[in-house]
Amino acid sequence: MLKLYDLLENLLLDIEKDIRNNINVSILSKKYGFSEGYLRRLFSFAFKQPIASYIRSRRLAASINDILGTDNNIVEIAIENGFEYEQTYIRAFKHEFGITPGDLRKSGQIIKIKPPLNLFDENKLGESVFFGPDIVMVPQFHVIGKCYKLSLNDSRKIFGSQFWNKERMLIKSIVNPNVYIGITRNFNRKTGEAEYMPSVQVKNFKNIPEGFRKDTFDTSLCARFRYIGQHHYSNIDRNVASSMYNAIIEFTRNNKVRYELSTDKVCFEKIDTKLSDENYCQMEWFAPVSEKNK
Repeated sequence: MLKLYDLLENLLLDIEKDIRNNINVSILSKKYGFSEGYLRRLFSFAFKQPIASYIRSRRLAASINDILGTDNNIVEIAIENGFEYEQTYIRAFKHEFGITPGDLRKSGQIIKIKPPLNLFDENKLGESVFFGPDIVMVPQFHVIGKCYKLSLNDSRKIFGSQFWNKERMLIKSIVNPNVYIGITRNFNRKTGEAEYMPSVQVKNFKNIPEGFRKDTFDTSLCARFRYIGQHHYSNIDRNVASSMYNAIIEFTRNNKVRYELSTDKVCFEKIDTKLSDENYCQMEWFAPVSEKNK
């Protein structure tokens, strides 16, 4: 089976190579033997945009060379760049750039285009793929779960699986029953110990089952990292976590980055189990950030 990094890289290359040949998700799906839904899900999570929208944007960007570099009429340019109808092309062009193709040709206005996406070596994480960070604002949310004091050598997988498969059913008022949230608090660098809580988001703290604990993640500016694995989410083990954290540490050491992570206080991972199967999973990891002292 094609590795995830190679698959994503091939998708980007194929889109650029065949941008004028009406490349689409259906063609890519047949070429690589994956369902269209899988490719859409993978591309959207990796690059934070739908693959169809990206292809359209790149196709429109490619058409600008024809508008400014040839005397071809708009109908010819539309067809040459994969648009069946002139008006469809004109509407898409104006929506993308805020100006019609004809007006661009007349005015010579400078416009901003969407450049081609690229993958880099730092996106590789073994047989998996890793992206980030994005700087995002995470609204306050409440969770209920089981809390454990663990060392770096303890496997969170065991406690997470036990909670997810046996214990979460006891919790009422779950916001999304498909989403697992693992919160880490109070990491002690000297002992390597931290509090880890497998949990689910809840609407309120009514009827907390015995032995469970509540927690609130306050509204925070966070760094978000994204992990895509070629395996089931239950196989996110210590080795996967260690590789991911090493990549995150490299980010914190980068002097060009204006933010620093507050991982000693709190961080959390989020897994939407509904989007996983035996050969695919995705996880998001969040940590509050603050601006570095200049």
